[in-house]
Amino acid sequence: MTKQEVQVAVDPVLLTIREDQLQVLLIVRRHEPCKGELSFPGGFLWSTDNDLDAAAARKLATETGLDTSDIHMEQLHAYGARDRDPRGRVVAVAYLAIQPSVSDHASDTEAGRPNWHPVASLLSGQVPLAFDHRRILADAVEAARRKLEHTTLATAFCPPRFTMADLRRVYEIVWGVGGLDPRNFHRKVLSTKGFVVATRAKRQQANGRPATLYRKASAQAVTLYPPMLRERY
Repeated sequence: MTKQEVQVAVDPVLLTIREDQLQVLLIVRRHEPCKGELSFPGGFLWSTDNDLDAAAARKLATETGLDTSDIHMEQLHAYGARDRDPRGRVVAVAYLAIQPSVSDHASDTEAGRPNWHPVASLLSGQVPLAFDHRRILADAVEAARRKLEHTTLATAFCPPRFTMADLRRVYEIVWGVGGLDPRNFHRKVLSTKGFVVATRAKRQQANGRPATLYRKASAQAVTLYPPMLRERY
């Protein structure tokens, strides 16, 4: 039996909300395999990388030109099917990443200029993805949806200051639902310790009274108890 060399790659799945849609940042591959197809801005682990998390942050910054300091990142899952990469046995460690506000700046790197794409068109198969990246994207989206049920991660999609309506819209877009009851949502959020903190600032609305601006209460996602389950909202 011959031993097969195993390579490790990191694949950040960077989600954000743009144009009232859940979108993901992708690059166009310039080289084979899968030349010309869309993929995540990831790559192989270097021998000089201290750990996987640092490597994922490095690849995301290098391939996109984005400042990753305000991007939430956490390990999602490892994918290691034998036939997932024609170059050989490649284990990909995927990351769920969330960008609260997007920049039009992006570096023109060897892997290609990154662009934002609506998640819905990618998951439906209308737009092809390289390797097994559609499966990884589907897993990342479902993970984000579950985490909105059980943690305060929704604030990672928001700018530093946001209204309650802004936060509620995050849930509607990520969950793919509409018409969450404003009063119930408001009451649930404010009754959960560690979710949001009211600021002294307000935002003038087109109609009605100015809306209070909030900020996230914790740098880390806090567990919701009881959870905010999708079928109840």
